[in-house]
Amino acid sequence: MEDIKKEIESLRAKLTHYAKMYYVYDESEISDYEYDAMFRRLQELEAAYPQYDDPNSPTRRVGGRVLDKFKKVTHRVQMGSLADVFSFEELRGFLDRVAEEVPDAVYSVEPKIDGLSVELIYENGNFSFGATRGDGFVGEDVSENLRTIASIPLTLSEPLSFCVRGEVYMPREVFHSLNEVREREGKPLLANPRNAAAGSLRQLDSKITAKRKLDIFVFNLQWGDVYADKPNPDSHFALLDRLHELGFHVLTDRVRAVGYDEVRAHIEKLGELRDSLAYDIDGAVVKMDSISMRRIVGEGTTTPKWAAAYKYPPEKKETKLLDIFVQVGRTGVLTPTALLEPVRLAGTTVSKATLHNIDNIRDKDIRIGDTVVVQKAGDIIPEVLESLPAKRTGTEKEYRMPEVCPACGSPVVRDEDMAAVRCPNELCPAKRSRAIAHFASKGAMNIDGLGPQIIDLLLDNKRIENAADLYKLRAEDLKDLDRMGEKSAQNLVDAIERSKRAGLERLIYALGIRQVGEAASRAVAEKYKTLDSCFSATVESLCEIDDIGEITAKSIVEFFARPESRALADALEAAGVLTESTAAPKGDRLAGLTFVITGTLPTMKRDEASALIVQNGGKVSGSVSKKTSLVLAGEDAGSKLVKANELGIKVIGENELLQMLGRA
Repeated sequence: MEDIKKEIESLRAKLTHYAKMYYVYDESEISDYEYDAMFRRLQELEAAYPQYDDPNSPTRRVGGRVLDKFKKVTHRVQMGSLADVFSFEELRGFLDRVAEEVPDAVYSVEPKIDGLSVELIYENGNFSFGATRGDGFVGEDVSENLRTIASIPLTLSEPLSFCVRGEVYMPREVFHSLNEVREREGKPLLANPRNAAAGSLRQLDSKITAKRKLDIFVFNLQWGDVYADKPNPDSHFALLDRLHELGFHVLTDRVRAVGYDEVRAHIEKLGELRDSLAYDIDGAVVKMDSISMRRIVGEGTTTPKWAAAYKYPPEKKETKLLDIFVQVGRTGVLTPTALLEPVRLAGTTVSKATLHNIDNIRDKDIRIGDTVVVQKAGDIIPEVLESLPAKRTGTEKEYRMPEVCPACGSPVVRDEDMAAVRCPNELCPAKRSRAIAHFASKGAMNIDGLGPQIIDLLLDNKRIENAADLYKLRAEDLKDLDRMGEKSAQNLVDAIERSKRAGLERLIYALGIRQVGEAASRAVAEKYKTLDSCFSATVESLCEIDDIGEITAKSIVEFFARPESRALADALEAAGVLTESTAAPKGDRLAGLTFVITGTLPTMKRDEASALIVQNGGKVSGSVSKKTSLVLAGEDAGSKLVKANELGIKVIGENELLQMLGRA
């Protein structure tokens, strides 16, 4: 038995060494075949001799047990965020403020990785656990998933105890491969690598996380010592070099700079290299290199005064507009979309971009064949900013909206006082497909696996006609369809069955009533309690609800006045879909307070936090104003947090909200 134990320990040490050389130093000391053979041998031994189990064995890279939920973790040291600067004028202001305390300060300028911030805790040289940033005070224990990231050392060469902070990200190449697979499987494409990384790290099944091939850059020491026999380096650069020696993946694209001109030059150079990097960045981090000097400059209320994040403006590119086609949405609106000569933009290849409506096309004088400037709104949705008339050749053509719906041939109509052109045909197949996709979406009935391609497959094969027909489906009705199979069919049917208990709040939103979002749906459900009662709602009674105006009220009444709406409601109820409100009795702990929610919360989704606030008498608004009482901020909070600070509005985290509700 002692020989077995020694062989297991030897294999673990060798595999750890080879992984460190490959993932941290980009050096392959053995072939993939030899590494895989050693890995399989270790797996076999660990399975045969479970008494030698080790949570930090290299075999844990493939994932382990499935969790019910993530545990909350209170950070020993707050995981703060950085103050953002959006212009070089603001950057100069930051540097001038530092210079008042520390003239000629030396700075580190490094990429701002567009990922998810985590902390990694080591005890006596072994990875103990890791957690997300959360609200800075409380995060989630995602240790099982972090163990699957190959560039995170599970054991160190020295018995040190400390905590480091890093940014988990999905490499661009992995992101594109993942989207190619999802496209083949008919699943919705992931918006960007950052969202993909965040979703992957929060999988309850770590085997799924392992398949996503995440990576990490460690960029800071939170607490502890990186040497056993001497003090920590005073230099940020030297500290990262030491962490690299210990086996951590650290940024090499960092430089030292002194003064505004040098700092700006490096930021601009990094921006030029943005497309060539293997990972997405959304800015550059500027921080004082001397750790002792940082203490002189000090800390602000929510951010350090010795560092700032320069945020790059949305990337813009020129390309050719090859054609314009229209897409018919769930409410029948025809949205013109540009077909572009493919161009690399903000980390992905863009070949289509929204043109919004015909008025936008005319105002910007956009023509087929034009050279146009495109960007991603919020780094997610591609849009055409402008045309470049100076580059025209005379072959460009003005665009006219179609007079009939491209999906059903019905004459289109233009909404009064609006730019929208709409198909009025309630039986239009395009409207039907989009309506069912909305019905199944995350904020509505949340039917996992029912994407647009599967919906079109079901419609084309006459398996469904409307959303209610989803609840008649059986696995045997689906398994013979393309891309389904027996297991996929059963998973979809199970997801549809689970959605029956979504409740009236989600159901009203799922119906796709014009002007009615998730907040309005909850408010209507709270007032009328059952779907049947909604059919007797009047404009006057609806206008009594906060934040529902006359236009929205008329839209709701018009929807419930249609015979097809009554037929759909009856069919849903007959199928066993819950048509009653599931909202808990309303409390008054938050009465009189108006909240704005921004960023990613540690344990709750935004809609869950919003529902919790409303259930306790508070209001939730979508924008920050002087009427805002509190801003509930999570990780990667953006412009709303900036505005809250400008207006002096109190910012709280999820834990503080729970304390207000007596739940923490």
